[in-house]
Amino acid sequence: MQLRRLWLTDFRGYREADVAFDPGLTAVLGPNGQGKTNLLEAIGYLATLSSFRGAPTEALVRSGADRAVVRAEAEREGRELLLEAELVANGRNRTQLNKQPLRRARDLLGALRVTVFSPDDLTLVKGSPGDRRGYLDETLVSLHPRYDEMRSDLDRVLRQRGALLKQAGGRLTPEIELTLDVFDAKLVTAGEALASARRNLVAALEPLLGAAYDAVAQRAAEVRATYDPPWMDGGLAAALVASRRDDLRRGVSTVGPHRDELELVIGGLPSRTHASQGEQRSLALALRLAAHHVVTEQTDSSPVLLLDDVFSELDPDRSDALLRSLPPGQTVLSTASGLPPGAVPGAVIEVRDGVATPGSRRG
Repeated sequence: MQLRRLWLTDFRGYREADVAFDPGLTAVLGPNGQGKTNLLEAIGYLATLSSFRGAPTEALVRSGADRAVVRAEAEREGRELLLEAELVANGRNRTQLNKQPLRRARDLLGALRVTVFSPDDLTLVKGSPGDRRGYLDETLVSLHPRYDEMRSDLDRVLRQRGALLKQAGGRLTPEIELTLDVFDAKLVTAGEALASARRNLVAALEPLLGAAYDAVAQRAAEVRATYDPPWMDGGLAAALVASRRDDLRRGVSTVGPHRDELELVIGGLPSRTHASQGEQRSLALALRLAAHHVVTEQTDSSPVLLLDDVFSELDPDRSDALLRSLPPGQTVLSTASGLPPGAVPGAVIEVRDGVATPGSRRG
């Protein structure tokens, strides 16, 4: 996978932008608050149709404009790709691939793949179970767009079931019971499929995770990742029957993949509560590296690495270790604090006041 060029119109703080990327390392340099992350965010948007910063569509459209356009020229396995997305602040977004309008926005998924490293990745270790479930599901979508539909199916059933539980008000009338049976059957189908995919993914990630952690932390440690839902052995259908009374009383679905946890352990202890800040950051980086390797192996295509100001959060030793651990392929790196000694970019982009211009090569 190679990203060659990116064009922006009214995206974030950019009125216009036209930037080219090196097949190896491209460095995006400039002071904080000038728009470096916005460039990486635009690349990520074309890959995932979402902001890796969690921003809604209206936040991606430049203030005063009603729509933004993100276009990129890329190459994958010798095939030329032109990806285009129009983001409408108060309307329906549109996407095109090689000038052909796509009926569904998700049909663009998989055309461009990225792995994003950002300072916010610490939430993968310190954050809620939802952050870790999101990491698994995002990795699955990178493997194949069908997982995005699988995730959407589950979310839709959970919304419908949740609305029914609230409507029931704790009462189980024959009508509510019949409708719950229908939603439960749908939840079992969608939930067990997604949970099975997550479990298979974790089995592929775990050996790579340990190796990546040892490389970034520069010391060997016993790192374990486990996805073992408490309902898995008996099946989701039985778990929903057992939890129905509690679900009705609380008005929410208390059992299912939306409640599951990815357990991360270092040296036999939970990383969220017992690991040091440095260990947690190393583990977060290792999670991204492991996912990158799995996607590369299973798709035969290396995603574009996006390193968003990661080195500002790392000490020099971990910065050097991360650079040495990066897999081959294309990398786009943003930094406000200068390049680490081991980073020798083939291209430099200088960003100031929402204007991106080619800079001189550093290193």
